Amino acid sequence: MENDIVKRVILEAEYMIDTGDTLREIAKVFNVSKSTVHKDLKDRLKVIDEGLYLSVQQILKYHMDIRHIKGGESTKKKYLNLSS
Repeated sequence: MENDIVKRVILEAEYMIDTGDTLREIAKVFNVSKSTVHKDLKDRLKVIDEGLYLSVQQILKYHMDIRHIKGGESTKKKYLNLSS
């Protein structure tokens, strides 16, 4: 794996641990696609640093557990704004 990719993966993982941001938010910060961040944190990180990987997986699991709530809130805001 290239050195710049390894650095990016570690920076993304540390950023997620520090902020708790979602994959989409991290993708915007690092100017890469959501798919790239997902591959970085699900596949590449496991090979690079197992400890960081386990920490990131806890955050990703939390995001998966609450996604139905966040989606409902977004839909509610959307329709409230349309009716105003």
